[in-house]
Formats: sequence, C-alpha cells, structure tokens
Amino acid sequence: MPAKPPTVADLTWIGALRFAAALNNSSLTLDSAGTAGPSPVDALAAALAGCMATDVTDIIVKARHPLRALKSHLVAERADTDPRRFVRVTLHFTIEGEVPAHAVERAIALSRDKYCSVWHSMRQDIAFAVTFDVAA
Repeated sequence: MPAKPPTVADLTWIGALRFAAALNNSSLTLDSAGTAGPSPVDALAAALAGCMATDVTDIIVKARHPLRALKSHLVAERADTDPRRFVRVTLHFTIEGEVPAHAVERAIALSRDKYCSVWHSMRQDIAFAVTFDVAA
C-alpha cells in the first residue's frame, strides 16, 4: 500500500489567540477561547473520537453488520499543571442496529491497536478506556 501523503496545516494568526487553519482539503478556525472555533485541545479530542468512530464504523459495515447509527461521547481529563496534557480519556460508543457485541469489541480493538492514527500519534501513557452499548 502506498504511503499516505503528508498532512499539511497552514495557520494564519487572525487576532487574539485565533488562527485560520488551512488543511489539505478543508479549513477551520482554531480559537484558544473555544468560541470562534474549537480550541486546539478540543480539536484534538474531536480528532481522536472521530478517528476511532470512523474506524469502528468502517469495520462494522465491512463485516456486513446492519449498523443503523453510531454516536460517540469522549471525556478527556487534563493534568492540573502545564502542559495540561490529556492524562485520562474515556470514549463511549452508542451503536444502533443488530450488531453483535463481539463485532463491536473487535472493531474497537482494531482501531485502538492498529488503525487509529490519531491515537498512535499521542502519548501512549494516557489512561484510555473505550466502552459501548448496542441497541438493536
């Protein structure tokens, strides 16, 4: 499999602690205060949840399970002192459809252990728990 092209982010300061971020194929505003757009840390949390949700969805669908809906809820606790990094992350998936629990467990394990590039780009000493519910 060929290597993915590099991810490129060009940021331009637009005042206060806000930056216009131009990415490979999209853009957003990063705002330290989290009002004009996500803060950098909020964007990281969304990226982690989004990466794993994408993987889990893809794996379940490719296994031909009847997935109707998937939601994720991430809570990230931060250190009390600088750099105030994530120290504990809990990610919960709520899944609708007749998807067997073992298929969800397998999808989560594959995402966490092999596929989620966001998780693998972070410090691996973060306490990271992933749970799920399936509603048929």
